[in-house]
Amino acid sequence: MRSRSVPAPPRALGPLLDSIPPASGAVVMGTGIVSVALLLDNRRTLSDILLVLDALFWLGLVVLLPARARRDWAQFRVDTRHPTALTSIAGTGVLGTRLTLAGWDWAGAAMLVVAIAIWLWLVPHVLRHWQLPTIGASFILTVATESLALLAATLALEERSSWLLYAALVPFGLGLAFYLFVLRSFDWRQLATGIGDHWVTGGALAISTVTAGRLALTARQTGDLAGGHGAMQTIALVLWCLTIAWLPVLLGAEVARPRLRYSVRRWSTVFPVGMYAACSFIVGPLTGTSGITSFAQVWVWVALAVWLIVCGAMVRQVPRLTAG
Repeated sequence: MRSRSVPAPPRALGPLLDSIPPASGAVVMGTGIVSVALLLDNRRTLSDILLVLDALFWLGLVVLLPARARRDWAQFRVDTRHPTALTSIAGTGVLGTRLTLAGWDWAGAAMLVVAIAIWLWLVPHVLRHWQLPTIGASFILTVATESLALLAATLALEERSSWLLYAALVPFGLGLAFYLFVLRSFDWRQLATGIGDHWVTGGALAISTVTAGRLALTARQTGDLAGGHGAMQTIALVLWCLTIAWLPVLLGAEVARPRLRYSVRRWSTVFPVGMYAACSFIVGPLTGTSGITSFAQVWVWVALAVWLIVCGAMVRQVPRLTAG
């Protein structure tokens, strides 16, 4: 029996709330990083449109996820044990990064505080219920942690802040350690059976690459890290090579086994695809490698196309859900 203290949601809203698990943060992740990639390509109008949509998605989830929790707290608590729940951290971090790049450092700083608070609550909860073998979604542990480092590094670059630069090194290193932790037990069959989140195998390295690039740029600007920007630049290039090594594997898996049904985890495909463009836009100019930049200028349109397809599929689900 429903508690009297929790009002029943409108009839049309109930099925919609049931369809919004904590994994829905991947919508914010994917939209935000495609917006960032477009901005790095100087496609400001398109980037701003996606930024507005991303902010609306984030605000929508701020309202809907607590409503979902109140509707069925026990199930919501179970849902938050899964690594997909960490998309709330990554989505907040990526949106904060985009807002910082737009010149709203105060908003980026606020998002960093929110993301850290969620990380401190969710990550221990997820690790206590960790399951083996790991799947593509398990790599969101790295993505969530690296999103903190990326946002901190971006703020450090904008503010010329030494302490933020050094602080960003902690989640950056921890995120890489988490990647190895997950990879060690990864079920490679997920490349054939995953429903979209298998792309995070490459996306987790891609966000680490962007973070390394931002750290290198900040160290160069501030003169911090004892002149270690060259070493960080090398790390960014190595990570980019490892990231790109995943791309033919992931594309081959899609061709061999097309997955055409919509799932919220398909947004965990949008995010890595966008990240491939974003990390290449950072590493290309950073290392003076024009070929990497040229790849980014082509791949950013692939990212936008994938975003349009997945977003269109999501929108088509809404009437069916509210009709329930």
